[in-house]
Amino acid sequence: MHFFDFAQLNSVRTLPYLRKWQERYGEAGLATVGVHSPRFPFTQGYDVVAEAAERLAIRWPVIVDREFSIWRLYEPHGWPALFLWGRGGALRWYHLGEGDYSSTEEAIRAELSGSGNGHDWPPLVEPVRPSDAPNAKVIPPTEEVFPGGSTEDPWPRAASERTLELEYRAGGAYAATDGDGELEIQLDGERLEPIRVTHPGLQELMSHDRTERHAVLLEPSPGLLIYSLQFAAGVP
Repeated sequence: MHFFDFAQLNSVRTLPYLRKWQERYGEAGLATVGVHSPRFPFTQGYDVVAEAAERLAIRWPVIVDREFSIWRLYEPHGWPALFLWGRGGALRWYHLGEGDYSSTEEAIRAELSGSGNGHDWPPLVEPVRPSDAPNAKVIPPTEEVFPGGSTEDPWPRAASERTLELEYRAGGAYAATDGDGELEIQLDGERLEPIRVTHPGLQELMSHDRTERHAVLLEPSPGLLIYSLQFAAGVP
């Protein structure tokens, strides 16, 4: 069971592993279920969750937990959260947040194997990013920024607000947006290719091989709203 929100960076970064695990272990008995507990107002609708699931190649059932009824039963305390249930309904493993992918995969194998014999498993899934490697040292990124003031309030709040400037230290920067339009970007004073936004969700502004420091300036076109700016952890 995977608790997630399609516009929350840590949630989205777990998806490549879930896709690989379902592909590898589905025939052996692994069944993945997503629980979409919305973090933002624009991620609450059934249609937008269905569209996001298709776009993100989520090929397993997704429960739209608009009222947080399932969330309250499990108390995951954040996004993402992974719960592995065994035969008979016993909780075998859980992990809150990103990381520890190799341990999660080993827990899946242990449950599917029973005694540990009878399966010729391939090597564990290779880390998607350097920061995902076991025992990788990472630098905590800049904390999430809510330019409108909270997860409920988007930016810009008025037509006169045109630019958003901030500095960050991270392995990448992302924006949770609603609406459509173009997002103009300047990185350290250099204008980059605008991002064409066609769907609500998470937009990658820039990605770095390692943790870097930068100043970024954003100019969204009318009709494009920014709810949060999120930053990825990176290796030194």
